[in-house]
Amino acid sequence: MALQTSGAISLNNVNVELGNSGTAYITMGSAAVRGLFGVASGAISLSDGYGASGATPWYGSRGLFAGGIGGYSFQTSIDYITISTTGNSTNFGDLTLGRSSIGSCSNVTRGVFGGGASAINVIEYITISTTGNATDFGDLTEGRATTGLSNGERGAFGGGTSNVEPFNRDTIDYITIATTGNAADFGNLTAVRGYNPAAISNGTRGVWAGGYGAIAYDIIDYITVATTGNATDFGNLTGGRYSLAGCSSDTRGVVGGGNQSAAYVNTIEYITVATTGNATDFGDLTVARVGLCSCSNGTRGIFAMANFDVTIEYITISTTGNATDFGDISSTGRNSATALSGT
Repeated sequence: MALQTSGAISLNNVNVELGNSGTAYITMGSAAVRGLFGVASGAISLSDGYGASGATPWYGSRGLFAGGIGGYSFQTSIDYITISTTGNSTNFGDLTLGRSSIGSCSNVTRGVFGGGASAINVIEYITISTTGNATDFGDLTEGRATTGLSNGERGAFGGGTSNVEPFNRDTIDYITIATTGNAADFGNLTAVRGYNPAAISNGTRGVWAGGYGAIAYDIIDYITVATTGNATDFGNLTGGRYSLAGCSSDTRGVVGGGNQSAAYVNTIEYITVATTGNATDFGDLTVARVGLCSCSNGTRGIFAMANFDVTIEYITISTTGNATDFGDISSTGRNSATALSGT
């Protein structure tokens, strides 16, 4: 469902589109309305909401890939693709500093990148519809390599690895994506987990899967993104692994690749995000891959880079089956980059 494309729009209509009661208190300048209308700051009017949809507020048609390790150094490159097509990526701009293992999230119009190895606390943002370099947003509560997810209004960064003991963390931070400022404490994961657990969302619930603590974990746990509090057990992957990646639709989450028992894997598996339970086999990546990143447009899931290569591949999230070649990253082949999507 989406708001009408002409005529009068009421705040009642906007509330319903956001999933609220039509008579709930709401203001035009709220983060929820700005996220729905795609107006991050400044003047906003009801006509800005023509055609806006609250059904898929955390992903969009353009996929972006940022940072990573390549050519023996941390990279600043941001590249983009149109997810519904196939082909090579195009240069978008640069991060403010090179780093890998970055958490990322979006509200469709704005993409946010937070943290990174080694122990970086920087958060920065881009406007997804344009091209250009990233701008400072604020700082995480602590510097760490991490992974991120979103409900379209709020971004959450969970777990991670620091260069200060204890190296692996269970920290969850959150931000309001439409604003700028430092992250605040959200709660904790069920276990300390570093080395890039997969992060996915269905727009309500956020899920982290896998990661590394004392061992490679098969843990899946979840939060309700709009609240704060500690994560809850969801189920388990088919095997413990880390340095994997995840993407999602509004119903299904998919995770792929990773390092399992000291071996790279090509495994793809899925969960139904609104329920709890163990993951189920989906298919295989084109090759075994570790340190990959992933995004989606809600229909097609993208897995990109890994093993310091330039490969991009895709799946159809609602089905099961093996991944298919999409194209290549046009810049340096990288490992441990991050990905997000928006419009």
